[in-house]
Amino acid sequence: MANPHLSKILVASHNDGKISEIRDLCGPLGVEVTSAKELGLPEPEETGDTFELNAATKALAAARASGLIALSDDSGLVVDALDGAPGVYTADWATLPDGSRSFEVAMQKVEDALQARGAVGDAQRTGRFVSVLCLATPEGETCFYRGEVSGVLVWPPRGSLGFGYDPVFRPDGHSLTFGEMPAEEKHGWKPGQATALSHRARAFKLFAEQRLGVPTP
Repeated sequence: MANPHLSKILVASHNDGKISEIRDLCGPLGVEVTSAKELGLPEPEETGDTFELNAATKALAAARASGLIALSDDSGLVVDALDGAPGVYTADWATLPDGSRSFEVAMQKVEDALQARGAVGDAQRTGRFVSVLCLATPEGETCFYRGEVSGVLVWPPRGSLGFGYDPVFRPDGHSLTFGEMPAEEKHGWKPGQATALSHRARAFKLFAEQRLGVPTP
């Protein structure tokens, strides 16, 4: 993929939380952000069995429909004691019979599954958040950027910040869950900074350095 200056990016998502986080991360870089939701683009069916395949499906669909360079995120919670579940089906675990989503229900499903396997101590409740960003052009070119952060699944949920499974995920080396951290602390990254905390910030750091020309510290 060529490396044109990106002044505007279409976020290939209808998830308000993801759109807000990517907009926050793009803000300091002077990149204008719009979204598939704001443009009324349809959501493609995600049938891939990897984060990369699903990210590509979303980014390519949005790029081709809009004629803009699109950035997608496919992310999920990978729990070691559950053999990697929910993984690429992270959002599906939150889906209710009427098609709506409740992450309160999803977090309870994860906890019930952990309890069923006798995973009660921190050493048995390890996992990681994974984020794969895909940048796609209308011509069909793609690039991928992957970020991961390890941690422990806590119960009961703590905090009302963030979104998704954030209230039950405590990243390694921290006492707060993602649900208790303000966005700036959760991301743990800004342009020119060597480290990033969240999975999405780590993926975005690679994207910013490799595609937007942000210097690597």
